[in-house]
Order: sequence, then structure tokens, then C-alpha cells
Amino acid sequence: MSQTPLSYKDAGVDIVAGDALVERIKPLAKKTMREGVLAGIGGFGALFEVPKRYKEPVLVSGTDGVGTKLKLAFEWNMHDTVGIDLVAMSVNDVLVQGAEPLFFLDYFACGKLDVDTAAAVVGGIAKGCELSGCALIGGETAEMPGMYPAGEYDLAGFAVGAVEKSKILTGQNVQAGDVVLGLASSGVHSNGFSLVRKCIERAGSNAPATLDGKPFKQALMEPTRLYVKNVLAALAAHQIKALAHITGGGLLENIPRVLPEGLAAHLQKGSWPQTELFAWLQKTAGIDDIEMNRTFNNGIGMVVVVGADTAESCAATLRAAGEQVYTIGRIAAQGQGAQVVVA
Repeated sequence: MSQTPLSYKDAGVDIVAGDALVERIKPLAKKTMREGVLAGIGGFGALFEVPKRYKEPVLVSGTDGVGTKLKLAFEWNMHDTVGIDLVAMSVNDVLVQGAEPLFFLDYFACGKLDVDTAAAVVGGIAKGCELSGCALIGGETAEMPGMYPAGEYDLAGFAVGAVEKSKILTGQNVQAGDVVLGLASSGVHSNGFSLVRKCIERAGSNAPATLDGKPFKQALMEPTRLYVKNVLAALAAHQIKALAHITGGGLLENIPRVLPEGLAAHLQKGSWPQTELFAWLQKTAGIDDIEMNRTFNNGIGMVVVVGADTAESCAATLRAAGEQVYTIGRIAAQGQGAQVVVA
């Protein structure tokens, strides 16, 4: 007795849907093309030539995901901005070494491919690349039946950038008396969402209708700010000593990563405003300022360390480009205390 033939589609993998998604992605990726791209979407590998204007190019790479913010995207059916988060988490990291992001690759995995959902996600990725001058040069869509619940997916991505060897930012020139500038975040960005989700659960029907003038869900899903173009312009015009992308671990954990041993950042409490969003999270979670600054960006998404003589002009350049800039502290000798003090 012969058995019924089994196709790949019978096993849960739809090659036709995958092909349809690739066709939807191609025009989105095309918008992100830039100098250096030799071959992008469709090949087994993507080819990129480092622009010849670099004399001693050093490649800088970063990889990340979106974390449990995706759980809210599934629950609220809001898929069009998590791709921006994915790009921002990597390109902002590459940026803090002084590098210009060159290209990005994404990985999208699901149990059953929904072409519309996947296209919305990749549309966000392409938008993030476009806004940061980074080519979406390749990626992978994996349909894996049984690995993910219906309607859920996972995202990962990585960026590669380049910086002149002589211009790599290491933070080694930071010294006591330097000024700490803070660039405003667009919201929670893409860290701390395990606690955010607990706050939503705790608030239940008492959650506010709006936060900072935006509908509640939109305020929480607001994508991570892309600092690339504005900060690169500031780097070209000013002697910036160090940059820190404020991600998981908040201000307290990320700033020390760019400080030389023996120095500390003394941040002045209240030198930047607490938004309604972060005030609501703090009140709902019932946590103190230290826990807030160790969990969330708390309103500051990127930190810029500059000499006192250039702080004002650097802040003016960033403001003119559209950043909200606050003077949030100074660098001082560490002594016996922590490397970041907010007081």
C-alpha cells in the first residue's frame, strides 16, 4: 500500500510565500543602496567594497535583537516599527566607536510565514537603514514549523561600519573636568521590556490613555532613536572624546564602558526632564531612582563626552541637527565611589 507523498508545504514550509516575501522586500532594500554595495539581496552572500575615501579603514561590527518588546508587537499587532528598533540597536552601538555604519543584515524566524507581517517588519528594517545611511544588503527568512507559536517571530540583525584607524573612539582621552552631554531618547527604546510588560500587567485597565501626548501603546512602542547621521556630523566638526549608547543596564552600566580607570561620571539629578512615560513606569513598578537608571535609558539614549571648551559648540551642532541635548554632568576622579553617580 503506497503512502501519500509529503511535500515541503505539507510539512509546514511554504516556498511560494517565501518567494513572495523576497519580491516584496527587494524594492524596500533598493531604497537603502549606497556607495560600496556590489551585490545585495538574492545572492548567497552580499558583496560590499569599503569606500576608497578611507585611508586605513577599521571595520566595526555589532549585533542585537529586539528583546521582549516583540511580545507587545504580537499582542498589539504593531509590527511596522520593531524593524527600526532592530537596526538602531546595532548601528547606534557601531557609532559609539566613531564608525559610520555601512551595511546591515537581518534574520527573521517564524513558525509559519505571514507575508504581510514579515513585510511590515522588514519595511521597518529598511526604514531604519535608510535613516542611518546604511545599506540593507542581505538577510535570512526562516520558516520553522513547531519552533514558534502561531503569530510569533524572532528578529536578529547585525551591522558593519568603518572608521579611520586614527579616529577610533576609545574614551582613553577622557579626563576630569570634561562635560557629559545627554541626547534625549524617543522613549523606552528596546530595553527593559520584561519590566515594562509587568507594569502593563499590574496597571491593567488603570493604564493611562496617553503618555507624553501619544496613545499609550504608541508611547511604549515608539522605536529606538537613530543617532547616526546627527552624531557623525558632530564627530566631523568637534573633538568628541567618548560616546555611550544607553541600552540594557541604563546609565549606570553603560557609561563606565567608555571611561578610563580612575574616572567617574557625576550626573546631576534633574538636569534632564523625566517624561510622563518614565514617571509612569517608576510609579507603577514602585522602584527608586537607582533602579530606574540601571534598568532604563530614563530619557537619555546617547551620552557624549567632550572637553569643557567645546561642549557648548558641540551641543549647538547637535541641536541644530534636531537632537534634544542636555548638559547632564561632569567627569571627575572616581575616588572610592561608583563610576556613575546621579545626585
